[in-house]
Amino acid sequence: MEIYLVGGAVRDRLMNLPSADRDWLVVGSSPEEMAALGYQQVGRDFPVFLHPESHEEYALARTERKTAPGHGGFEFDTSMQVRLEEDLSRRDLTINAMAEDSEGKVIDPFGGRGDLERKCLRHVSSAFAEDPLRVFRLARFAAQLPGFSVADETLTLARNMADNGELTELSAERVWQEWRKSLAGDEPSAFLVVLRQCHALEGWFRELRAPDLTYPAALESPLHRFASLGWAIGSEAVNTLAERLKAPNEFRRLAAGVAIHGSVFARWRKTPAIEVYQSVKAADGFKQESDFLDLLTVVAACAGVNLDDLAALCGAIRVEVVAAPFVEAGLIGVELGRALDDARARRISEAQ
Repeated sequence: MEIYLVGGAVRDRLMNLPSADRDWLVVGSSPEEMAALGYQQVGRDFPVFLHPESHEEYALARTERKTAPGHGGFEFDTSMQVRLEEDLSRRDLTINAMAEDSEGKVIDPFGGRGDLERKCLRHVSSAFAEDPLRVFRLARFAAQLPGFSVADETLTLARNMADNGELTELSAERVWQEWRKSLAGDEPSAFLVVLRQCHALEGWFRELRAPDLTYPAALESPLHRFASLGWAIGSEAVNTLAERLKAPNEFRRLAAGVAIHGSVFARWRKTPAIEVYQSVKAADGFKQESDFLDLLTVVAACAGVNLDDLAALCGAIRVEVVAAPFVEAGLIGVELGRALDDARARRISEAQ
């Protein structure tokens, strides 16, 4: 049995980057031997084991053969005869196809180290074309590794996959997962740039075809960056995009809020107070717990304005303009609601 550190952890170490997860590869073993050593088997498609103490993942070396369309249509061989280089050859990019042995020696049969130095994203072999998800992984690595560019031959291969309609075989959840990871990258717009180069925007991301589409530099979280698209492409387009990709509700809700209320908040001092009040109310800006501050953060970045004063004003109104005095004055029901509306709108007008 031989154990190697593989994949992203090796790449990140060579780049002097922190690595959150470590993946281990076991060559020359079997499920029975792993179980006897105390490893716990997990995974449905092929044997992956959790270390009895560290709980890190250890996978048996494997080869794979395409048997059906889609990301999951593979047949695996995890026999003890599978060699390290055979396992590495099935990986997507050369920079992810390196291994490190117990003495720290890097095994690099496909030139990944050189591609790291050249900042080049290059496929390992023609097997790249067997998994359509790899087109989106390629774009995601461009977003996570600033300054990296895609090799011409890899662009050609990915473009052929997109032109042949193979990307439509994927599930929305897998595509969303890759995009969400890219939204956390140092260069998130590179995801769309690479997909545009690969002709891969049309199916899943057709609303984002504009070549100058970027995310505001002030926004750093995936949630805020996604929500900024509400400002860029509008309510209908961002809703359609979110629905197609099955984006989480918090992403959909915030993006829709930016699309619907963004222009009012960006110009709140020059907009009729009643319109500002109605937008704040619709966006739950007078509630203790809401997405309102996130919404203002995104709008401020998109419009290039400071909305701290609006956030403070709405917080003050929430605390100071309450129902109790109006109830004591005998107002109930519709009249009470109207009085609260008028008082809050008046406070906005005074601030303007």
